[in-house]
Amino acid sequence: MRVIGWVFWIFIALFVVLWAFADSLFPTPFSLFDIQRRPAIQLTGILAIATMSFATLLAARPKWLEPYLGGLDKMYRLHRWLGIGALVFAAVHWWYATGRRMLFPPTPAPGGAPRPRGPGEPMLAIFEGQRGLAHVVGEWSFYIVVALIAVALIRRIPYGVFAKTHMLITAVFLALLYHSAVLVRVAYWTEPVGILLAAVMLAGLAGAAVVLARRLGLLRPVSGTVISEHYYPELRVIETEIELQPGWAGHVPGQFAFVTTNRFEGAHPFSIASAWNPQERRVKFIAKELGDFTTRLRDEFRPGSHAAVEGPYGCFTFSDTKPHQVWIGAGVGISPFVARMKYLAEHGGDQIVHLFHSTADVSELALAKLSADAAAAGVRLHLIVTPRDPHLTGDTIREQVEGWRESSYWFCGPEGFGASLKADLVATGIAPRDFHQEVFAMR
Repeated sequence: MRVIGWVFWIFIALFVVLWAFADSLFPTPFSLFDIQRRPAIQLTGILAIATMSFATLLAARPKWLEPYLGGLDKMYRLHRWLGIGALVFAAVHWWYATGRRMLFPPTPAPGGAPRPRGPGEPMLAIFEGQRGLAHVVGEWSFYIVVALIAVALIRRIPYGVFAKTHMLITAVFLALLYHSAVLVRVAYWTEPVGILLAAVMLAGLAGAAVVLARRLGLLRPVSGTVISEHYYPELRVIETEIELQPGWAGHVPGQFAFVTTNRFEGAHPFSIASAWNPQERRVKFIAKELGDFTTRLRDEFRPGSHAAVEGPYGCFTFSDTKPHQVWIGAGVGISPFVARMKYLAEHGGDQIVHLFHSTADVSELALAKLSADAAAAGVRLHLIVTPRDPHLTGDTIREQVEGWRESSYWFCGPEGFGASLKADLVATGIAPRDFHQEVFAMR
């Protein structure tokens, strides 16, 4: 999370600094309260289209960025931040360009004199005639984007509706690229800010092409057939196994995939709960009924039904050189740890591993399977059943793990719970980089 936070703020700061070398918000002589309107329009417009371009690139699920940003789950979080940032910058841009003029109509220049133009203007002839159209396209695109981002942020709206409407943002983004290319000051394009903006806009354009072509991640989904389904009523959890056709490149325990069973609903992300065996070509998923689409999982994953699986994604892969690992799986967050235990049972490992599984619901059959997997993998299982047992805390881990100071920590579960545990452990000397948390929220 710290990485994507730094990326977000450095990205914005870089554009602000480079723009400051090419222009200024303040008049001469300097006055803090007399911000010039036209430079403000340019700066906010550049920030809006730059953040939206970056967000569109991330929407294409570029796998080559995963190692640098910590996995697709972190990339989607950055995508969300960039989308919100783009909305804020676009709103301020609209205020300077249109809103303020609605409330405070400008006084026409005497004799209808044209407004003075800055260095590098008037626009090149090829763009000059497009200015009026670009203004209209930009204004209406802004209204549409506000509505679509609102749909994305309102969690009560079903995922299927969100997925379909969110795709429309990409089409609107193309219109905003046109708006920006026409109305950004010509003088900027030869400055560092313009060169960087052009590169980011082209990257966003490439991302938009991938999204609209439905080639996200440039990975072609692999067809599969559901071969088994088991429902744990006490947990409201379904365990599904899918046999894949040739084409799956394999996965590392801890990764996840997007599964499509209904074309209208679209692809949903699920943690993979099995190790990969190329001879069997099977993947297992464990999912909990949490509302919306997940309440229909038993119908969607009936044996014999078709499924398309895209992936794998994610960097939650247990790769470090620490002598000890501490795993914390809360509720259905146990899935990646089941996959890792399957792998260790077959291939072995040289680390001492403690698995803390915290759950409020109990299925004796599920716990028996988990205990068997832990025993086969040589993993030390610590079961916390609430409210029967005290809640899992950093103190619990420190009491039960002798090598807790030399451990790396791998957490999958509710985000707030993970943040609380991380703060506790970091306060006692654990390095933040040694706490790995999957952020499993794709909207």
